[in-house]
Amino acid sequence: MAEPGGGTESTSRVADVLLLFVEGPSTLGVTRIARELGLSKAVVHRILQSLAGRDMVVLDPVSREYRLGPSVAALGARALRESDLRSAALPLLRRLRDETRETATLSTPVPHGRVYLDQVVGLHEIKMTVELGRRFPLHAGSSGKCMLAHLDAEHRDEVLAAGLESLTPHTPVDPVALRSELDGIAARGWAVSAGERQADAGSVAAPVFDVGGDVLGAISVCGPRYRMTDAVATELGPRVVAVAGQISRRLGGDPGRTPVSAGRTDAG
Repeated sequence: MAEPGGGTESTSRVADVLLLFVEGPSTLGVTRIARELGLSKAVVHRILQSLAGRDMVVLDPVSREYRLGPSVAALGARALRESDLRSAALPLLRRLRDETRETATLSTPVPHGRVYLDQVVGLHEIKMTVELGRRFPLHAGSSGKCMLAHLDAEHRDEVLAAGLESLTPHTPVDPVALRSELDGIAARGWAVSAGERQADAGSVAAPVFDVGGDVLGAISVCGPRYRMTDAVATELGPRVVAVAGQISRRLGGDPGRTPVSAGRTDAG
């Protein structure tokens, strides 16, 4: 096999090491990285040394573990600045936060899940915040479910068949029941969550679409469960849908022409 520094395989190894920090703990050691990726410690050490030389990872001298460095933070910040979805959504997220006084978020689908792109933190003394950039499964939480409800049938079936991980006691893990819920979300236009991704959080979310009717992301309003009751979520749902529609139109999309309503093949 080629060693790091030469060829596509080596590039993939470097990318795999960096991606471990996205989904795992904030700090990682050589042994754990080697075990997770099935690489030798020597190979992992060489990769980390190369990344450290470019400030993409930083070694903690006490724990002897690595964390992401300032160069990666700069890349992430640049990616956020360049995001058309984020630029279109941010002013409307601020308005939604001001109207509801709760945290407003923006998510987008990624392979095997979704990530939060941005948030405008609520105005209450006790408020919810989300972790930007960390991948979460699509079936847990209102943002993920409303995107999953509007994905093509093949993609949705893959998610439902892959096994539904339980993040909290309230995460939906029955694929039959979840499929039925997704049909209701697609018909209604918004999704709700009561402690599905984070046990003490409640939220309501609606999808954002591109010009072809494909889902680009989702916005949500989230807060502590004692404030985000079923009645509050039902009241907020149409407002969140309206704001998501405004974002879709800013991006050239038509929120009234989704893959579901356009008559494309859809399971369930």
